[in-house]
Amino acid sequence: MDSLIEALKRRPVVLDGGLSNELAAAGHDLSDALWSARLLHDDPSAITAAHLAYFRAGAEVVITASYQATFEGFAARGHSKGEAVALLKRSVALAREAASEVDGRRWVAASVGPYGAMLADGSEYRGRYGLSVDELERFHRPRMETLAEEHPDVFALETIPDIDEAEALLRIADDIGIPAWLSYSVKGTSTNAGQPLEHAFAVDSGTVIATGVNCCEPGDVAAAVGIATQVSGKPVVAYPNGGGEWDGATNVWRGDPTFDVSWIEAGARLIGGCCRVGPAEIAKLAAAVA
Repeated sequence: MDSLIEALKRRPVVLDGGLSNELAAAGHDLSDALWSARLLHDDPSAITAAHLAYFRAGAEVVITASYQATFEGFAARGHSKGEAVALLKRSVALAREAASEVDGRRWVAASVGPYGAMLADGSEYRGRYGLSVDELERFHRPRMETLAEEHPDVFALETIPDIDEAEALLRIADDIGIPAWLSYSVKGTSTNAGQPLEHAFAVDSGTVIATGVNCCEPGDVAAAVGIATQVSGKPVVAYPNGGGEWDGATNVWRGDPTFDVSWIEAGARLIGGCCRVGPAEIAKLAAAVA
């Protein structure tokens, strides 16, 4: 069967939407420092059901519930190291389980969110944590090595706010050897930490199969795709939010969703949605590229 890399050479590939909003729509309370990763322990079947909803909507790739899953975060909830290992591996296994219930080729992307996601204080959208590249590498390496043991098809190094963290993640990905995509959180044509995307997309990595953006305003996608295409020479990944503004004080979205698939014409090859994008929107996206 085709690898994801081979598929991208021929055609666009459709990603899923926001895992957290699909879980919230099913009635799960995610107001927790672990966010959707809490359900890896408390209700794993809910995660499988959410993945399956996206596959049935037309997604070919689902992203695991490991975005906010870290050894430190699990330890804060009383989980031992061994339990944390099992929960991280479970995130990949649950996505595989959902893939087995649908026809056709499906891929599993192991989510690796930024350091700030573990802090659960909004710093994932700012970056510049005061940590060196080496310190960020020491934080991420154990979780990535654990996820790799469950053999995901690809790493989703996602919502990365700055170049330093990207460098740390790519060191590990290159050591492990599993393909990865690298997607930044951005504002306009800069990372959320304020670095020009021309620098951010200048990736020197043998394992990176795509660069791009996610968890951003839909209106920021087209320009970012153009820059990534010019700079990296790799396929471009793009999965923006559904629109509106996140109110961190009350943990709710403000404004109406504005997810618009017109940005796919900018040339992205791995395409989907992030926050506020559900199976209905992914179905429209899949139909648009069919």
